[in-house]
Amino acid sequence: MTQKFYFQVNGKPVSVALDNEETPLLNVLRNELGLMGTRFGCGLEQCGCCMVLIDGAPEKSCARPIWNVAGKQVTTIEGIGTPERPHPLQQAFIDEQAGQCGYCLAGILISAKALLARNASPTRAEIALALDGNICRCGSHNRIMRAVEKAAAQMRAGVHS
Repeated sequence: MTQKFYFQVNGKPVSVALDNEETPLLNVLRNELGLMGTRFGCGLEQCGCCMVLIDGAPEKSCARPIWNVAGKQVTTIEGIGTPERPHPLQQAFIDEQAGQCGYCLAGILISAKALLARNASPTRAEIALALDGNICRCGSHNRIMRAVEKAAAQMRAGVHS
């Protein structure tokens, strides 16, 4: 039986009609809503490629059933900046060349955004802990850390967030 699920994505209300309430949020974002920035990595909530914000908290979306986000606010990578006006995190990642293949970066940026929303001046150890659930196979970790530190400094200085 088809059910409708109502929630918000990137500040806009959406409704999705699905036959299976266990359909993963990631599948809905990509296949139903056309938001391709959130990636499928492992499918086991281990790698962090599928990270989104749910009511402001970083959450993995590859195994989270759609019923679990009913009535909630979901923010994807598409919701944190635009090519014309990137979020300070996105600009810092570009400036620091913090990615090679880029596959993991959407999840890392989402995790970093959640960190900076709750802690404007994180230590290097706090950044590492916040990003611990995100795997980057390219070995860009040092550049990623520098980019998060740079974005935090820019945001404290009043660059838009």
